[in-house]
Amino acid sequence: MAMARGGREKGTEKEKAPYVRELASNRRARHDYHILESFEAGLRLSGTEVKAARTGKVQLKDSFVEVRNGEAWLIGVHISPYSHGNRENHLPERDRKLLLKKRQIDRLFGRTQLKGQTVVPLSVYLKGNWIKVEVALAQGKKQYDKREATKERELDREAAAAVKTGKW
Repeated sequence: MAMARGGREKGTEKEKAPYVRELASNRRARHDYHILESFEAGLRLSGTEVKAARTGKVQLKDSFVEVRNGEAWLIGVHISPYSHGNRENHLPERDRKLLLKKRQIDRLFGRTQLKGQTVVPLSVYLKGNWIKVEVALAQGKKQYDKREATKERELDREAAAAVKTGKW
């Protein structure tokens, strides 16, 4: 093998996976929707928004993604004002642009035109030094679907408890 700079062989260095830390999650979306497909998107933020998001002051409740003029926008996300910000602090609930490829935006827009499908954010997380959003193409659940999912979850818990105690 050829020697790289520093006297090490090429290909022997392991690529480190970027550090990932979840800042906020939208658990309600997983309850209310069938998740069909998910994407990772960048998020265009101002300086004080980044600092506030890094401290975990993000709420995804009642948020969604809208396509306007060929661009994807995240609407309804609340990022609290930065505590050490000055008068130039950001607005908490402003619309924020999602950084997606044109093909992904076109795919999402085409799929949302179908009946009952929407795009919702599932989580906001820190990946390396970048703040990313996991957005998902989702279809709304009916009430009986939600009850069925709850029943399955309870049965799984009971089965796991029975196996743990040895009483089956």
